[in-house]
Amino acid sequence: MGRRKHPELYRAPFPLYTLQIHPENGLVITAGGGGAAQTGIKNGVHFLRLELIGRQLTASLIHSHDTETRAPMNMALAGNVIATGQDEYCQMFKFHLKKQEAKKANSNQGKPGPNEKGIRKRKSSNSTVKNGGGDTKNETAEVSVDKLQVVQTDFSQELLQKSVCFNKDHSILITGGADGFVRVWEFPSMKKALDFKAHNGEIEDIAVDPDNKIVTVGHDFQCCVWKKDQLVTGLRWNENLPAISDRVYRYQACRFGKVEDNKDALRLYTVQIPYKRERKPLSCYITKWDGKNYLALLTQPCGNEVISCLSVSDSGTFLGLGTVTGSVTIYISFSLQKVYYVKEAHGIVVTDVTFLPETRRGRELMGENEAALLSVAVDSCCKLHLIPRRYMFPVWLLLVLCALMIFAAVLLLQHIFPGFL
Repeated sequence: MGRRKHPELYRAPFPLYTLQIHPENGLVITAGGGGAAQTGIKNGVHFLRLELIGRQLTASLIHSHDTETRAPMNMALAGNVIATGQDEYCQMFKFHLKKQEAKKANSNQGKPGPNEKGIRKRKSSNSTVKNGGGDTKNETAEVSVDKLQVVQTDFSQELLQKSVCFNKDHSILITGGADGFVRVWEFPSMKKALDFKAHNGEIEDIAVDPDNKIVTVGHDFQCCVWKKDQLVTGLRWNENLPAISDRVYRYQACRFGKVEDNKDALRLYTVQIPYKRERKPLSCYITKWDGKNYLALLTQPCGNEVISCLSVSDSGTFLGLGTVTGSVTIYISFSLQKVYYVKEAHGIVVTDVTFLPETRRGRELMGENEAALLSVAVDSCCKLHLIPRRYMFPVWLLLVLCALMIFAAVLLLQHIFPGFL
């Protein structure tokens, strides 16, 4: 019997590379494309509305923004502003979501006649029209997008921005390029504040903590912590694993996360993957670090499928991983134990994973589930992965049950052996 196909939440007309979810309205923003090659595959950013119908989460396209000849490869979100990595540039956009009142006014103009029995006729969210140049346009016009600044963020021969993120208060934007340079930009002016060499070779990922310390991982086997442009420390995940040499693994991803029930604590998570492919595949590893002093707390193997991307849930409870073989895994961050796994959920490399935000809107969309992870891949699909809510007995109830069991056992022994007590 063949492996069951994991259901699709949404399918785009181009490969998907990056994914963000707006914390307040739950809008899913995903992007990708065919690049500059003349293949006929468009490049763009798609805006999806999530809806919980019954107990099933659905997604519908409400806007498609054409990015012309450049495919967005990475993305960061600050309110209604999107920073996208397109080749060697960081292109900024601002989107506007129409208010409910405006949509109601428009819907009243096309009010159904008496013979239509008041059934709401919704325009197809996937409906698009083509203009003379073949650009994708939006029929529903629920989202409008304005271009903002564009800055060059990479000067290597590859001409590729590899990573982008905002800090906590959205006052700065940090980019990392294939040239190994970190560039820090004041936001929203996009004035360059810092420009320094962080790695010899490509920067693979960037994360920033609440104090604006920047963590970078690169192809040079290094994971570095920076305060502005000064190196604070370099991390060694295998320091307590002498059997693993420094040049066998490289860092692939890094993310900060909160600690449940401890608002003052912070954790950093990194993923290490084999530098070279071996005939017998080596295991990948996850490492959990103290986010204040950067001491390694726990390292666990996470299978021999090469990890491609990492996400941390808002509460810091779960970690989401995607692999180059299309599989998706969710771990409990406290113990780094696997709680969810779908082998080859996508047909090819998973390019990004993101948890639904744990805001009011996010919890509404999750319904009875404890967490929901979205994944996108080069197969053009966006898929949904759910963690059902765990129901736990209170400690006091367990103690009462234990006491009752002991009392019942004593009574039973007294009945069988009258002189027992």
